[in-house]
Amino acid sequence: MLFEELAELTGQRNAIDGRLVEIVAEIDRDQLGGATGARSVPALVAWKTGWSPANAQTITTVASRLDEFPRCVQGMREGRLSLDQVGVIAARGGTGSDEHYAQLARCATVTQLRTAVKLEPRPEPNPRPEPERSITTTTNEHGSCYRIALGHHDAAKFEAALASHRDALIAEWKHDHGNDAGTSAERPPLPSTAEAFVRLVEAGWDAEAARRPHGQHTTVVVHVDVEQRAAALHLGPLLTDAERRYLTCDATCEVWFERHGEVIGAGRATRLVNRRLRRALEHRDRTCAVPGCDATRGLHAHHIRHWEDGGPTELANLVLLCPYHHRLHHRGVITIKGTAGALVITDDQGRSLRPGSLARPPTQPPPAVAPCPGPTGERADWWWYEPFQPQPPPSNN
Repeated sequence: MLFEELAELTGQRNAIDGRLVEIVAEIDRDQLGGATGARSVPALVAWKTGWSPANAQTITTVASRLDEFPRCVQGMREGRLSLDQVGVIAARGGTGSDEHYAQLARCATVTQLRTAVKLEPRPEPNPRPEPERSITTTTNEHGSCYRIALGHHDAAKFEAALASHRDALIAEWKHDHGNDAGTSAERPPLPSTAEAFVRLVEAGWDAEAARRPHGQHTTVVVHVDVEQRAAALHLGPLLTDAERRYLTCDATCEVWFERHGEVIGAGRATRLVNRRLRRALEHRDRTCAVPGCDATRGLHAHHIRHWEDGGPTELANLVLLCPYHHRLHHRGVITIKGTAGALVITDDQGRSLRPGSLARPPTQPPPAVAPCPGPTGERADWWWYEPFQPQPPPSNN
């Protein structure tokens, strides 16, 4: 009985996932996610369903290739194939392989499908391009591990800088401990490459702090014509109201008033979020304040009541926003009102954006689909598998 119930519930879940794929595909096709303020379709799915980002990415990947794999998605709607199985196929399956994988997935596990997709013939890759600069971080209770990807030229400069700082640390070590009368066991160890890396970061940090005392900000110089109510960047173009508010939101703003091209005075220049206030703001607001956005890097300090409208530079009037939602706000797409502890964020239709899942108790019976016994999962030896052979393009002759 338990196995029968497990198969029945699995079939119903697969069918529900199939319908969710079709809904997400329709949202993506009609670009309905922009009205919610979500940064992307996966972020919207994770927000509205309560799923993890990985599951949301899987269902979005399947939805984006719905037209290429209709048989596989139909297998989900019939309860025979799971979202994980079709997700593996949609992630890397070649064009035209829908029927092949729809049959294979009936008896193959997710692990076997991953192997099958890897064996699929693919065109020869282009010459390997220079890798993009990237840093990934893995954190546990013992500390953090950083993985840095650099091109050959950048890697050479990085290694030279590390070597230079390590040599400087070793010279300092020898100066302090080289003539020490104590035994070698009492001396501290030689500086490591990791210590040289920290010294390199500190040196760059100190240089940036010396160059710009408030490292989070830039200085924006704006010229305002008091008669025409027009503003322009210094030696730059005219600004719209939204651009003026955005550029002066988290920057040192220097305003010069002019009449007939002649300077008649300077406005306020103090609206900075200083380092101490910025740290308190980051400690309170770890992510972007817009519901459904989990951005944590490159956040802007935003005045809820705009500074140019008399809003104070205080914690109660400040929130952190990612650049994407910051621009949306100043373009009028989303509205942010209230105080930091009681924000009211609405879209351009006046609808409130709230976090959490939109799941509701079901009001309809579960879909009537056949129970899903699951893949048979026999051992797939290499010679048992016949890889999918894509059809050659039609000839123009």
